[in-house]
Amino acid sequence: MGEPMKAHDAMYIDGEWRPAASSGTIPVVDPATEQVIARVPAGTAEDVDAAVRAARAALPGWAATPPAERAAAIAALRDALAARAEEIAATVTAELGAPPKLAAAVHTGLPVTVAGTYAELAATHPFVEKVGNSTVYAEPVGVVAALTPWNYPLHQIVAKVAPALAAGCVTVLKPAEDTPLTAQLFAEAVHEAGLPAGVFNLVTGLGPVAGQALAEHPGVDMVSFTGSTAVGSRIGALAGGAVKRVALELGGKSANVILPSADLARAVAVGVANVMSNSGQTCSAWTRMLVPADRYEEAVALAAEAAAKYTPGDRLGPLVSARQRDRVRGYIEKGIEEGARLVAGGPEAPLETGYYVSPTVFADVTPGMTIAREEIFGPVVSILRYEGEEEALAIANGTEYGLAGAVWGEETEAVAFARRMETGQVDINGGRFNPLAPFGGWKRSGIGRELGAHGLAEYLQTKSLQF
Repeated sequence: MGEPMKAHDAMYIDGEWRPAASSGTIPVVDPATEQVIARVPAGTAEDVDAAVRAARAALPGWAATPPAERAAAIAALRDALAARAEEIAATVTAELGAPPKLAAAVHTGLPVTVAGTYAELAATHPFVEKVGNSTVYAEPVGVVAALTPWNYPLHQIVAKVAPALAAGCVTVLKPAEDTPLTAQLFAEAVHEAGLPAGVFNLVTGLGPVAGQALAEHPGVDMVSFTGSTAVGSRIGALAGGAVKRVALELGGKSANVILPSADLARAVAVGVANVMSNSGQTCSAWTRMLVPADRYEEAVALAAEAAAKYTPGDRLGPLVSARQRDRVRGYIEKGIEEGARLVAGGPEAPLETGYYVSPTVFADVTPGMTIAREEIFGPVVSILRYEGEEEALAIANGTEYGLAGAVWGEETEAVAFARRMETGQVDINGGRFNPLAPFGGWKRSGIGRELGAHGLAEYLQTKSLQF
């Protein structure tokens, strides 16, 4: 397991792997073994500048490429990713710690599907429309800086790069430093798909160095960032100062609202599974479970039982890093300190090696507690009680975030409740994730949308010609 993985000691710029401007490297650690498995170049402002220049040079040609040809190129990229599915899944397991089944289905299968949706959208989107005496053209925004997180390393790359390509934009990707190997595999797939040089460029590096240089670069027209609200607000301020387009997909503290008419056992089981998936490292996870007071203890017992099925090292992978593990443990300790009742898990290390945290369930959580307000980003569920629907709604909306959520109950009631929630996406009675539906937040959960036609629109700007 300690064997180093194949990694490029170079940047992918202008259609080729080029040596980095400096000799600094970033270690990539397997969070299950705590071993360094690879090193990648620590990019600098010089590397970023080379990548942005390559993208700018490629922009006129790619923007002028007919949509049908762009669609064919994205389809070729999808096929190149699909052909490497096993290698990608193994790489995600190695650098993120995702259990193999999750790595194959969600971390690899979903992004391949999303790439396919953009191949279709590129071919069918109405890039020209008539409005009265005007012809309105949807044209590419230009050079896009894509800053992606570590929690869904390939999905987040595809959700930015594929719509940008479909729109006729060119991209410079700076992936999270914890999971750069998946990004390198993506660059290899781009190369195999035969995309023109400079249309996609990859710079690995640290956020405060390469990420900031990219966000600030005058040659960048749009910044698309997924990550924490704290970093997102800084990027938004930078982009706003330069009057650049910005798309921000940020934090969440989503409510899982179980109405009195719900199938309680199913709602609790699916709710716990939602938080445990990806070890809780999901911005849209339903981390606050809201239960009617008269069924509260029943729900707490069901949740503890459901959490027990997530064995660390088997169904539950490690957290991505020691820093992340310590942060999550700190929140668990804070929950105990503030008086929440621990009914499963706790801060103790479940295994001797690896950045694991036990699947944790808190009861008697009140809306003012830290664990009910702040994004933990780990396998931790907080169960809150409510007396009536209005109180449930006040608790659900009583957060600075608004990314996702769930409602369980009789369908008409559940839909009526969901319509009153201040959030970008709500699953009704376990509705399946839809890769064509817009994903994104209200309030401090972000600006803009990803996926489907709404995701494509982020990378387009309009030009009206009057006749």
